[in-house]
Amino acid sequence: MTTGVRISGEAWGNFLLSNSDSYKIYAPVKRENIIDYELINVSNLDGITYNLPKPITPLKVFFLPVKENVFKEQKEQKRNLIIGVPACDLAALDILDEFYLREPFIDPFYKKRRDNTVLIGTPCFETLEHCHCTTYGVNPFPEKSFDVLLFKIEDSINLTWGSDKGEEFINQLKEQIGACEEVSDEIIDTIETKRKEVIAALNKSNAELPDYKETGELIKNSDDDIWEKYSSKCVSCGGCSTICPTCTCFLLVDRPGFEKVRQMDACQYPGFARVAAGEDPMKELARRFKNRYMCKYVWKPQKFEGLTCTGCGRCIETCIGRIDKNELFKELAETTVSSA
Repeated sequence: MTTGVRISGEAWGNFLLSNSDSYKIYAPVKRENIIDYELINVSNLDGITYNLPKPITPLKVFFLPVKENVFKEQKEQKRNLIIGVPACDLAALDILDEFYLREPFIDPFYKKRRDNTVLIGTPCFETLEHCHCTTYGVNPFPEKSFDVLLFKIEDSINLTWGSDKGEEFINQLKEQIGACEEVSDEIIDTIETKRKEVIAALNKSNAELPDYKETGELIKNSDDDIWEKYSSKCVSCGGCSTICPTCTCFLLVDRPGFEKVRQMDACQYPGFARVAAGEDPMKELARRFKNRYMCKYVWKPQKFEGLTCTGCGRCIETCIGRIDKNELFKELAETTVSSA
């Protein structure tokens, strides 16, 4: 890792509070058994969690609100400082950026929010039951798309930068705090050890799960029976799509008063593909259910470079029907082997 700076947890907390007028600061806070982003102030500063797996809310909601009027020009706002972004969400930004920042169809709303945000990524020093990032080639520690990388070791906050915005942020921190220590070799060794431990744990727990490319082939060549089986528990709530850090579907609704509202949409909703005269090529639940996986593992990989699944596992955890896509993929793999 690039040599960075090391400060105490107390100095870091004081720095955040002293800059709350310049930034809207968000960070993951644990409430009982739930970790999610909160706007940080003096009351919840000590509750910030570091180096733990993913907040419930995906990073995309900071750039793609659930609902907004895209006819009105955005107001100037304070910069967002988002702390504790996991590697799976940072990897998801690749596909979002391809969608919304590709010439000549740049989305000005998305771009303005991206430019106005400083992302502080953190590696995961633990795993959760449904984490499977390494299966799809994403390491559990940020390697790109972050502005600042943060490691908390005991009471020390260790920071290094990954972009010009990040270097500017760390220079600002140095100016306000004064002299900062360099990240020691001992800290770097500790970080490397934790990285290896987490990767080993993820590889072991997901040893039977097919990788990204193989999953696409399995889905493409699958029979209808397995989709009927797993979709029988689906209630079409759309939770899997809306909580996914890479899903991008939205609906534009024209309203009186020159309002054009963009709102999050999901391919699992009944009527998602309905057209004039009521025709609906995805009226059947099983077909709609399979469509989501065809989109993520077959069609989009043909057109885009970014991953459309980064192995965060949120879709499994949010599913009302308790559908585990990883179990589906394992069954597809087992069926293919047994029939070969």
